[in-house]
Amino acid sequence: MKETVTEYILKKLKEIGVKRIWAVTGDALNSFADAVQKDDELEWISVRHEENAAFACYGSAQLTEDLAVCAGTVGPGALHLINGLYNAKKARVPVLAITGQVPTANIGTDYFQETDLTKIFDDICAFQGIIRTADQTPRLLNKAIQIALWEQTVVRIEIPHDLTTQKLDADYFDHPIIRSKSKLICSDEDIDKATEILNSKSKVAILAGCGARKAKDEVIALSNKLKAPIVHTLKASDVFDSSLENVVGLTGLIGNHPGYSAVLNCDVLLMIGTDFPYSNFLPHDKEVIQIDIRPENLGNRTHITHGIVGDAADTVSRITAKISPNENASFMDSHKKSHRKWLEKMQKESDLENDKTPLLPSLFAAEINRQAATDAVFAMDTGESVVWGVRYITFNNDRRIIGSFNHGSMAVGLPACLGAQAAFPGRQVWGLVGDGAFGMSMHDLITAVRYNYPVKMIVFNNSELSFVKMEMEEAGFPMANESLKLENPDFVAYAKACGADGMKVEKAEDIPIAIKKAIESPKPFVIDAIVSSGALTLPPKITLEQAYGFTKSKAKEAILALEGDDSQWDNIKSEIKAYFAK
Repeated sequence: MKETVTEYILKKLKEIGVKRIWAVTGDALNSFADAVQKDDELEWISVRHEENAAFACYGSAQLTEDLAVCAGTVGPGALHLINGLYNAKKARVPVLAITGQVPTANIGTDYFQETDLTKIFDDICAFQGIIRTADQTPRLLNKAIQIALWEQTVVRIEIPHDLTTQKLDADYFDHPIIRSKSKLICSDEDIDKATEILNSKSKVAILAGCGARKAKDEVIALSNKLKAPIVHTLKASDVFDSSLENVVGLTGLIGNHPGYSAVLNCDVLLMIGTDFPYSNFLPHDKEVIQIDIRPENLGNRTHITHGIVGDAADTVSRITAKISPNENASFMDSHKKSHRKWLEKMQKESDLENDKTPLLPSLFAAEINRQAATDAVFAMDTGESVVWGVRYITFNNDRRIIGSFNHGSMAVGLPACLGAQAAFPGRQVWGLVGDGAFGMSMHDLITAVRYNYPVKMIVFNNSELSFVKMEMEEAGFPMANESLKLENPDFVAYAKACGADGMKVEKAEDIPIAIKKAIESPKPFVIDAIVSSGALTLPPKITLEQAYGFTKSKAKEAILALEGDDSQWDNIKSEIKAYFAK
């Protein structure tokens, strides 16, 4: 019996190990929903919003590096996928989006719900296969999957409504999906030049990104030989965690001073597997060597002395074999000492004895660190939640972090948890989210309940958009109560109404109890963490421009408070109280 377009697509997805499709059905997807319902191997995860389907795909694909699939029907449903797919694109993970289209006879007539999806998705997808006849399906689908897996990127297949149930007359272009383990190997000349530069200086620092995930041991070995402190990017926090030798922290807006100092004060910076975006946190008067498998990343953020296109593990191990040992460890040792002091400061700030209310967010993150499993997954939503996570949680052993670290979109936390929990049913999955971000995606807590995903959500509830507030103050604006303040529901009551469980925490002594309950709960669990809105998340180095902006902002807030603005008084008092609570 000949296969329909829908049947062929589902067969192909199963062949490469896809287990689920994240989607909202309707119109062009109804045949898919019906076919999956009859299939014993595939699962249709019915989310409450297509954006969350794409975010869940990101969460799954980021951890597994395997293809994840989401779907949206025709115009509106397909458009809802866009933000989540942008996140997957920027994170470089393999995602296939299946989108419907109006019937072929109506394409180009401005038909009901018709949109030009090719134009709309052009900036997102590395490949778009627009199916115009049933027999095109094998050729276009196979090409899409190959590109998604090989380039670790987003692709799309578009199917007009009337073609989903049409049968294929030929499958000539059907073939097994090729999964290659080939590596990009650089030349000996590249290794020799890098070795020459590194041998000429005694103060070398390594900035390692998530592209060095599979080169962890090699990077540590090179660090030991060069006596080079290791600084990592945010996305590499679960690769080069603070418990490893020679790691001195991270740099960037939410970095620490030892990491910032090592990068800026070295003589040679060796960048490995990173397209770190913040040029103002990179040196512009030092020698820089950059290793990456993507040529377009070389010199993209700062001047480089030498660029190497090649596999990180192979390149680093070959440099280590040729490099002369550095006998001067003073540069590395001074930064390791500074990093130890910084860790002690973080530990002191997060001690449960700091029980002044509202509580500091650091207390919750530190206690999660103590109790969470050694292979737990942490999905961090955009905003201050990331700061509390990376500063107070140690990502040693097999712990992983995921989040919208390149795209910077709010509302990724909960749906990324869903994707992670679906991919790894036996692992603890924690969502660290702000109250603003949780409010944007909380409808899919119902999805967690429906599919028995026991995700643990900690909602940092300070009734404001705190990270945006910091950005405004840095720019010299006073706290804007109308745009920053939030009126939140009872998150625990909401969780229980959805069929989940939860606990509200306002006292430090209840934090360990709530986290223990979350771990033991077979249901999704929401911790409503009532925290201070005055806790500041300052960068490791404040520029004169930033200092001027903060000073200007605080002066304006004080004037507005004296003029009778109660919200400004509340803001000033909360910041003073949070400062003395540390």
